[in-house]
Amino acid sequence: MCNTCQVTTKDISRPVCILGLGLIGGSLLRDLHAAGHPVFGYNRSRSGARSASAEGFDVSPDLITTLERAETEDALIVLAVPMTAVKELLDAINEYAPTCGFTDVVSVKTAVYDAVRERGMQERYVGSHPMAGTAESGWKASQTGLFQNAVWVVTFDHLFDAEKVTARWIGIWKDVTQIGSLVGAEVVPARVGPHDAAAARISHLTHVLAETLAIVADHGGALTLSLAAGSFRDATRVAGTDPALVRAMCEGNASALVGALDEALSILNDTRAHLDSPDPNIEQLADNGYRSRLRYEARSGQRRSKESVSPTITSSRPVLRLHPGTPNWEKQLVDAETLGARIEVF
Repeated sequence: MCNTCQVTTKDISRPVCILGLGLIGGSLLRDLHAAGHPVFGYNRSRSGARSASAEGFDVSPDLITTLERAETEDALIVLAVPMTAVKELLDAINEYAPTCGFTDVVSVKTAVYDAVRERGMQERYVGSHPMAGTAESGWKASQTGLFQNAVWVVTFDHLFDAEKVTARWIGIWKDVTQIGSLVGAEVVPARVGPHDAAAARISHLTHVLAETLAIVADHGGALTLSLAAGSFRDATRVAGTDPALVRAMCEGNASALVGALDEALSILNDTRAHLDSPDPNIEQLADNGYRSRLRYEARSGQRRSKESVSPTITSSRPVLRLHPGTPNWEKQLVDAETLGARIEVF
């Protein structure tokens, strides 16, 4: 492990084609363009495509034309759409860009990987997921710098599923990791199963709880909502996400989410029992939650001083440098996954 080494290069070896220019896809387009890397995109919304073009970005509302261009330029395609639209786009890629490598930024990975394998496209695919976002959606929500200091997950299941991994797949994998690095994110490798289990706990359960808190408060009436302040605002921020996007991520990861929800319900039921007693006591909940939050802050680098409410970002994730394709690099990736380590490639 190395805590001081730097990335040797952030070069991506081919143009990038982004399908879907909402918050994530649009922000990625902005960042790659700002970095001077060749990037173009497709947006189903013609108004969104016009807005992006008016700002000087290379964007089209024509999917077939965009994919044919990607094929001609050997672009790396990024699927930046909800899970509900993935299968349709995979079929389009197979037809109009049959040799292009591709990735996705969907918040569930098992379902995407299964759809890729059903179509025999795994030799061209590397999954990814930037752990960044806001409650807003659409091109208008996109912004430069969204991924700065965020985690960018890159999957590597194909290393274990394939009889032989090709040099082309390794090149695609490297390009996907370099996209994350180029936009200022920390790349963390994970297989689809461990990723979805983790995402259920720190993302999808968060959405379920935020929706629940918003509903409970709303049921309290006008006075309750008038008194709501910072803690309610922060705890329910993601309840402002487009309901269709919430459904897509939570329903697409239902199995893992149920396990996390069961654990949360057990803690809540235990807390209820301690409150509904002659001597109400939530000491254990408060202490354990406080310590768990401190562990998160220490890992993510979001440490707060007593003098400031603003976090100082200095990630304390361990770092692993690796050379894709060298012997035993899959073991290095598993080690990094276990440790939640970020990787740098050379």
